[in-house]
Amino acid sequence: MLVHPNFDPIVFAVGPIAVRWYGLMYVLAFVFVIVLGKWRVRHGLGNGLEVKDVDDMLLYGVLGVILGGRLGYVLFYKPQHYLEHPGEILQVWAGGMSFHGGFIGVLLAVALFCWIRRKRWITTMDFIAPLVPLGLAAGRIGNFINGELPGRPTDLPWGMWFPQVDRERIARHPSQLYQFALEGVALFVVLWWFARRPRPAGAVSGAFLVGYGFFRFIAEFARAPDDFLGLLALNLSMGQWLSLPMILAGIAMMAWAYRSAR
Repeated sequence: MLVHPNFDPIVFAVGPIAVRWYGLMYVLAFVFVIVLGKWRVRHGLGNGLEVKDVDDMLLYGVLGVILGGRLGYVLFYKPQHYLEHPGEILQVWAGGMSFHGGFIGVLLAVALFCWIRRKRWITTMDFIAPLVPLGLAAGRIGNFINGELPGRPTDLPWGMWFPQVDRERIARHPSQLYQFALEGVALFVVLWWFARRPRPAGAVSGAFLVGYGFFRFIAEFARAPDDFLGLLALNLSMGQWLSLPMILAGIAMMAWAYRSAR
């Protein structure tokens, strides 16, 4: 059995100001978006965007991720709790962010950006899609460092004991690393390859929806469901139920994209 290193969540502190690993992973994710986005623009894959647009679009994206991620967690996972304790909704530092909520937040934030800049929304989302997975990978590393969102019990040789979660020595799947590999690295490779040349409008976005939804659905079989939710209908987790519509929407979007191109 492996043992989680139980990292100090604080990288360094200067007086009352502390820099945490999870926050650092968010910064790293945004850096990936800027660097990869500008590379794509300079290599003629900007879908009508200029280099300066990448910096401005990031600001909208950051707001969409934070607001959407938090509100998604509130609405999808703990609506009753936050209805009874509305003051806790703004306590982002206490934990609780939802990818699916953040995804919706980014869709709306980019729509606002495109409306202001008079850009086409669907092709802008096609531009953004390949930039996202490495940011997701950074987030999963942050989860692993914090010892949060561990997996279900396992007897596999790489099972890991998370002392932050279990007082007894229980081996669990290091599901954060599974998600790092699937939703992060593998999805990045697939989308970067798929978007290396022009595709019909909506095709790359559809591929992202299918790829993320599929990888997340698979990884959830190893990830422990939230204690306050457990498994839902058909023994599927909330993450799996939220991923299924993404897969279906992605398939429909890719079919529409190629049909429209013909």
